[in-house]
Amino acid sequence: MRLVAVTACPTGIAHTYMAAEALEQAAKDAGHQISVETQGAAGAVPLTPDQIAAADAVIFAVDVEVRGRDRFAGKPTVEVPVKKAISGSAELLARAEEAVRQAAPANAAAAPGDAPAPAPAAPAGAAAPSDQRSSAARFGTHLRQWMMTGVSYMIPFVAAGGILIALAFMFGGAEVAMKVNGGVFQGHTYPGVTDLSKLIDQAGYAGVLFKIGSTAFSMLVPVLAGFIAYAMADRQGLVPGIVSGLLASAIGAGFLGGLVGGLLAGALVLALTRYKPPRAIAGIMPVVVIPLVSTLIMGVLMLVVIGEPIAAAQRGLTDWLGGLSGTNAILLGALLGLMMAFDLGGPVNKVAYTFGVGSLASGDLKVMAAVMAAGMVPPIAMALSTVVRPKLFGESERKAGEAAWLLGASFITEGAIPFAAADPLRVLPSLMAGSATTGALSMAFGATSRAPHGGLWVIGLIGRPGLYLLAIAAGVLVGAACVIGAKQIGRAEVAGEAEGAAGAAAADGAGAGTGAAADKPAVNHEALVG
Repeated sequence: MRLVAVTACPTGIAHTYMAAEALEQAAKDAGHQISVETQGAAGAVPLTPDQIAAADAVIFAVDVEVRGRDRFAGKPTVEVPVKKAISGSAELLARAEEAVRQAAPANAAAAPGDAPAPAPAAPAGAAAPSDQRSSAARFGTHLRQWMMTGVSYMIPFVAAGGILIALAFMFGGAEVAMKVNGGVFQGHTYPGVTDLSKLIDQAGYAGVLFKIGSTAFSMLVPVLAGFIAYAMADRQGLVPGIVSGLLASAIGAGFLGGLVGGLLAGALVLALTRYKPPRAIAGIMPVVVIPLVSTLIMGVLMLVVIGEPIAAAQRGLTDWLGGLSGTNAILLGALLGLMMAFDLGGPVNKVAYTFGVGSLASGDLKVMAAVMAAGMVPPIAMALSTVVRPKLFGESERKAGEAAWLLGASFITEGAIPFAAADPLRVLPSLMAGSATTGALSMAFGATSRAPHGGLWVIGLIGRPGLYLLAIAAGVLVGAACVIGAKQIGRAEVAGEAEGAAGAAAADGAGAGTGAAADKPAVNHEALVG
């Protein structure tokens, strides 16, 4: 077959490219041709119209909304979360073959590579015949993709703005915020460019760093809301979405307000685009009428109807978190740790991370510290496991372990994905135990983080760094011990059965592969990794 694929994850760093590599290798092994468009942080090289036209089927391995989905209309389509392509790429190819057969029964006997008759054009986001699901399930999938799209565009603002603010605190002390404007988020009270000399006189060059970083950081909610609406309604959703996010920030509705505003703005624009206007005004609908009407309606909704209740809920949540101490704070840290390791950079991980960023923005530095520490544990724990008991891992896993040290130290949780993909039932629970330990200890020690990212490279911005490193070390040891212990379960029994099968085969002169060892793929770790 000739296939095309699109891979995309919320951060666009690890999952996107690992999924592309897995699909390319699986297609090569199966004798298929595949072209993959990676919609990642480094940008995308779009598939050409000729490649799409010649393709027998399309594979979407995505956790965010596909950009330019309408290019693939009419093609048999398989859509899965991006991690499915990493751990089950061969199965996706089989599903693509089935999609081609169902979409073009008359061409079922055609040779591989023969283009099937085009299926009727389907609306963007519609499920392929091979992937029939209920309307509720499809809506749930798209809802997750819309929200993850907003998060993916927000993360660079978090990294740039948050680290600049943290550097300002490092060089200028905690009082730099008071010198500049009395706080990180104070509406639009930041000194303008014309006040630069005054800013330097009052707060030094640390104040300049703080102003730049806080301005970038203040865009988190508008960007989140704007690109959620963009994922739903394309470019026409940007204006009402961003305005909804700005209003959510202005009235104190925060991330929750931006999330709700973005979803409502996208839905409103979709509804407006279904209206068939008279020909006289059809030309100005996309650039004047729809932005004007949708922005006006969303502005009224955010200010008059839904904004204040959400702001009240946000204040209540912030006050509750601020009042957490002792056992409750430790339980919160453990829960965040479990979430960070649950899907190693997936949607649950991003919920915990976004919660940490929101807490950082509201002045709670402990939650961000716990989230970042817990996110460093999985790759480092796996790297340590491959050093302590290398025989439990295949050659590919041992090589991945060498890279996992640096990935973990840099707070890139995705560094543990190769291990989880090869043996999820043993690896994921073990890593969750380690990350929960670190999250709980970080909260118990009262460690703080002024940086939203950076891992061990921003240790100078960590409060109580010694105890913080102790919490990470404890979680790494717990995670590694659990992984090694889980890998040992059933290993001796399997090895004994394999030896017995080999002996029986030698005695009988029978061919290998028919004994008990053939039914125990866990013995062949190289095969699992492959």
